[in-house]
Amino acid sequence: MNWIALEHLLDQSLQARPVTLSPALDHAELRLQALRLASGLQARGVRRVAVHLEDAAELAVALLGAWRAGVSVLLPADLQPASRARLQDQAELWLTDHEGDTRLEQLFGEPLDGAELDLDQCHLVLCTSGSSGEPKLIDKRLRQLANETQILEAQWGAELGDACIIGSVVAQHIYGLLFRVLWPLCAGRVFLRRALPFPEDIQQASRDHQHYCWVASPALLKRMGDNLDWPALQSVRRVFSSGGPLPAEAASRLRQHLGQAPTEIYGSSETGGIAWRQGGHLWQPFEAVELDQDETGALRIASPCLPPNHIEQTADAAQIHSDGRFELLGRLDRIVKLEEKRISLPMLEKALAEHPFVSEARLGVVEEGRASLAALVALSEDGLHALRNGGRRALTDSLRKHLAAHCEALALPRRWRLVRQLPCNAQGKLPQAQLDALLRAPRTLQPERLRTHQNGDEWQLELEIPVDLAHFSGHFPQTPVLPGVVQIDWAISLAGELIADLPPSFQGMEVLKFQQLARPGDRLQLTLRFDAERSKLHFAYRNGEDACSSGRILLDQPA
Repeated sequence: MNWIALEHLLDQSLQARPVTLSPALDHAELRLQALRLASGLQARGVRRVAVHLEDAAELAVALLGAWRAGVSVLLPADLQPASRARLQDQAELWLTDHEGDTRLEQLFGEPLDGAELDLDQCHLVLCTSGSSGEPKLIDKRLRQLANETQILEAQWGAELGDACIIGSVVAQHIYGLLFRVLWPLCAGRVFLRRALPFPEDIQQASRDHQHYCWVASPALLKRMGDNLDWPALQSVRRVFSSGGPLPAEAASRLRQHLGQAPTEIYGSSETGGIAWRQGGHLWQPFEAVELDQDETGALRIASPCLPPNHIEQTADAAQIHSDGRFELLGRLDRIVKLEEKRISLPMLEKALAEHPFVSEARLGVVEEGRASLAALVALSEDGLHALRNGGRRALTDSLRKHLAAHCEALALPRRWRLVRQLPCNAQGKLPQAQLDALLRAPRTLQPERLRTHQNGDEWQLELEIPVDLAHFSGHFPQTPVLPGVVQIDWAISLAGELIADLPPSFQGMEVLKFQQLARPGDRLQLTLRFDAERSKLHFAYRNGEDACSSGRILLDQPA
């Protein structure tokens, strides 16, 4: 490939070097737009800009243009009001897709001259996801980012060749920024502009390219089921995953389908990439990364991706092997005290994940009179089968019995929340605040809405029945079944959200049929149609090809 170091992307202009497709953009045009943006930022006297752009090519223009203008860039993780309020004093201008903020083209002026970027003066501020506490700001110099792109290219560049980069992760965080934008930009690899969050979208995009690579998260890779055209996808050159550990079950399934295990990246916003692995449990440090441990066994990192002469002290316990590879043993800062006893949450999470019913688990502390542990458990296929055919109590008793061999009785979770997958964010992480909220919340009474589509006067919804639905209690304890009255209630409630002027009062039912059982984890297709003239709401649930239930709900006659 035709490599251009990060600091030289604006002092070279290569028209024959494509950057993105749909719409197409070459290096010369990207460079021109960045230099025009630099001019506009200088003319406004901007010194700090916050950038949040869904289009990866526009993000590249914004970064390069700001750096050329000597402007510091903040990458907020999201545009939620609370996030913006917290970061308001960090930027004078917000460059985003959000209505009311400044758009990229509004800043274009006469282009500045191309020039080499200063590796030590250009910098970027990243926002962490808050997966283990409050989000914080991480300052990165361009030198650190440039060093990391070169490390990645040395490791995998020859193998990737001219592969198109297809990603499911956003580029507002270090992993997506490097793997989806900066690394391919330097290497001359075409990348897709938008993150594709669904497996079906990844498959469709892959079909358009002879050679391609996936930049994904555990959240996406866990959802890649058997319904994809796996033989056609086996030409993927490499599948990257980062943001959290990929469950062994998902990694094994992908190896069977693709002929290769995903390549997992271990690192952080502070350190950049530290190590990688492809199958197995041992991590291989990147070239030039040096590892050490403190007296508690926590890793210390020295790396070209860190500030000069800086040693990063992590809270990750590890065992380093003689060949330089290492095993992660959990975070030391996730040790809690219950009744004066120290309990390692990572140790218990690892023990839970060894049970055949569990794909992965997260634990936290809840206050219910006295402090106790609560567990959020993602069920494996075996776990879902056990729940459907034995009930919740039998399943959680099995998990408690399994954990009892690893801890004292006081450390056994008193509250259990069951899911099919951990609800990770776009970076593949479950922020601590979200975990705490999930563990405190009562079991849900509502379906998970996956998709909603309107076709004329008919609404079509795809719903997933939560495995831990509160309605399953007592209906029935050993064989949970979705009650018919709940199916009717869901139909009325969802119709009330979607259909304007739906009468509010229930009057009765007509031609009500229940044909097939609906069980935990089932995906249902719900069709809704309101006959306004007769004031009747028609509903029908299907599970694939099988009809589950249907009927007409009589509502108040219009005045």
